[in-house]
Amino acid sequence: MPIMRTIRVLPFLALAMTLRLCAAPMTDEDREHLLVHFEMTGHMLAEEVRGLSPAQLEYKASPDRWSIRECVSHLAVAEPDYWRDLQKAVKAPPDMKDKKSVATDADIMWYGIDRVVHTKTGGGHEKVDTYKNLGEALAKFEALHATMIAYIKTTNDDLRAHSFGDQELIDCWQWMLEISTHAERHIQQIREIKADSNFPKK
Repeated sequence: MPIMRTIRVLPFLALAMTLRLCAAPMTDEDREHLLVHFEMTGHMLAEEVRGLSPAQLEYKASPDRWSIRECVSHLAVAEPDYWRDLQKAVKAPPDMKDKKSVATDADIMWYGIDRVVHTKTGGGHEKVDTYKNLGEALAKFEALHATMIAYIKTTNDDLRAHSFGDQELIDCWQWMLEISTHAERHIQQIREIKADSNFPKK
C-alpha cells in the first residue's frame, strides 16, 4: 500500500519540481536596483526628519499643504496597502508574457524625482492624522521597509512575470520600485517644506 501511494504521488512531485525550475527568479541586476533604492529612501527619510522640533514638524507652507509629520504619517498609512497589493499580485499566475507595461523603468524612477506634477492622494491614504506622533509613524515606516528589503534580498519570485494594475498596467518589479520612489517623492516634499522661507528656525 505505501508503495502504491508513492507511485501515485510521484507524477505530482515531478510536476512541482518542473514548475519550480521553470519559475525564474529576478535577475541580480533587478535585485540590486531595488535593494539600493529601498536602502537609499530609508536612510534619506530618517536623515531628513532627524532632530526636528515640534514646530518644524507641524509647519505648513499653506493651509492646504501637508506638514513634515503628515508626510511621514502618509507613508506609514499608504505603504502597508501597497505591500499587500504587491503580495497579492505575485501570488497570481504569471501573465506578463503577452502584455506590455505602460511605463518604462525610467518612468518609475522619474516619478520619485518629479515634483512639478502634483497628484491628489486618495484611497484613505490622505488620512495624514492617523499618526500624531512622528516617532510612531517613522517606526511603522521603517519596520515595513525592513520587511520589504528582506524580501528583496531573499525572494525567488519573478516579479517581471506578474502584472500589476488594471487601467495603467505595469509589472510587479516596477510596482516594487514605485513603492520606494513614492517614498522618495515625499522626501522631496519634506525638503521643499524645510526650504520654505517661513520654515521655523527651531
